Amino acid sequence: MTTTDPDKGQPDPTATEELASMMSDADVIGDQIEQATAEKPARREYDDPKFDWWIILPAAAVVLLTVGWGLIGPDSFAGFAANALTFVVEQLGWAFIIFGTVFVAFMIIVGVSKFGAIRLGGDDEAPEFRTVSWIAMMFAAGMGIGLMFYGATEPLTFYRDGVPAHAPQEVGTAMAGTLFHWTLHPWAIYAIVGLAIAYSTFRLRRRQLISSAFIPLIGEKRARGGLGRLIDCLAIIATIFGTATSLGIGALQIRAGISASGIIDSPGMSTIVGIVAVLTLAFVLSAISGVGKGIQYLSNANMIMAAVLAIFVFVLGPTVSMLNLMPTSISSYFAQFFEMAGRTAMSADGTAGEWLGSWTVFYWAWWISWSPFVGMFLARISRGRTIREFTIGVLVVPSVVSTVWFSIFGGTAITLEQEGRSIWGDGSAESQLFSLLHTLPGGTIMGVLAVILLGTFFITSADSASTVMGTLSQHGRGDATPWVSASWGLMTAAVGMVMLTSSEDSLANLQSITIVAASPFLVIIILLMFALVKDLRNDVLYLDHRSQLDFNSRLSRERRIHAEHVKKEEQKARREKRLTKRGRATPMK
Repeated sequence: MTTTDPDKGQPDPTATEELASMMSDADVIGDQIEQATAEKPARREYDDPKFDWWIILPAAAVVLLTVGWGLIGPDSFAGFAANALTFVVEQLGWAFIIFGTVFVAFMIIVGVSKFGAIRLGGDDEAPEFRTVSWIAMMFAAGMGIGLMFYGATEPLTFYRDGVPAHAPQEVGTAMAGTLFHWTLHPWAIYAIVGLAIAYSTFRLRRRQLISSAFIPLIGEKRARGGLGRLIDCLAIIATIFGTATSLGIGALQIRAGISASGIIDSPGMSTIVGIVAVLTLAFVLSAISGVGKGIQYLSNANMIMAAVLAIFVFVLGPTVSMLNLMPTSISSYFAQFFEMAGRTAMSADGTAGEWLGSWTVFYWAWWISWSPFVGMFLARISRGRTIREFTIGVLVVPSVVSTVWFSIFGGTAITLEQEGRSIWGDGSAESQLFSLLHTLPGGTIMGVLAVILLGTFFITSADSASTVMGTLSQHGRGDATPWVSASWGLMTAAVGMVMLTSSEDSLANLQSITIVAASPFLVIIILLMFALVKDLRNDVLYLDHRSQLDFNSRLSRERRIHAEHVKKEEQKARREKRLTKRGRATPMK
């Protein structure tokens, strides 16, 4: 049985005929498969100039104008930040809330779909790192200044003050709100960017740029032209302000730690300036020297110190309460997931807007601003993994780490509050970690360790982010010029300094500027989902799967038709046989 193509006027071969033809040409097809699956040549180098000034100059101009404005008119700068925050929360807050959850659903669907079998590299390419090392590096990425700053204060704040539509002193609600901000949602944002870069770079061998992942939507010419440069420029700007926020809250907490340890009594703004200056000098020297091993060792030291700090609190703190809190936190998170995911400015009788601007919307903007940096980091360490492995690893491993971290520090803070030994103090978030540590034996020593850990997190975060920005501004080159990376690091530190000093409420200023700067990049990530799906739908492995399904469907149909034909022929033969017998049995006249 054959079908006719109306366009060509020629019959198409049936699945059975295709199978027969393939079997007859088995040797030829085998040679072709061997050639197709052979190791592909290395990704070709582009004949681009070393620096992309069309990206460097606009991004640098935005940063320098921001710094200049903050220095010349700090009051107007702070006022603009506050007004811009109000506008974004009131007019665009819904977009952050909705798409934050859309990103989670998107990554889960991609991971469990047939796309999950696609490898980030060649079809037979083995993972570049062992699974244990891969998980350890993601653990290091999941730990940072943010967890140090908010580890105790966020659960305690939600417990004391409550969250919209919930009363204070609800332990499960406090922990659920914290985990909502620190588990699946941020890592889904990072995963989309990381997966798009990894697939584009290692599977399709394009340049290591976010703009390259947009080729299926805008074409290679536009991706390498003005539109692509705009995308990469926005990525640099988002990274600068997101990293500046991390550096800013790190500096605030280091100042609090120095005060708590008694090194400096009542440190002021000059102390923050000195802290930022010293740590900036450290990572600039690192970037210029290009000593990659040093940063690698420092990153490993970060992980070890963070583990020591967590184990110390777990062992000497209210251990049983922490263990009880883990299942409570997880169950409350899932029980309240859709309530938290749907919380907007209209929630709690229209009073939730201010709370969202300080917490959920700020966090979503912060994660979005960090996504170019963390996404590229995840892409670099995930070569050779399947998309399903990538999705499970990126979403689950850091989420588990965050759950344990907040159960230890948040659980201890809440328990101390319940026992009448509150660490709340004057309500300053940066000092509460040290107040918690000082309630435990040997806490002063651990407080010094926490200050050191914050400093090393500052250096490694700034150095890594600077390297990524150097790559984005040099046509995706992995070996970014050291002085270019160092220059981006200096600009980041300058932005952080301005954000800290332009307003008396430094933390609020950091939050406001981050939300405003990250808003344009939200659109980039939304479009990146469509670009990624379009790329995946054209992947050879996926096309083979679709072709196999179509072939199997046609072959099954033809087998059914053949079986029906055989059955009819057998029935016809039986009828003819019966008629023949009857004819013989009939006496002749």
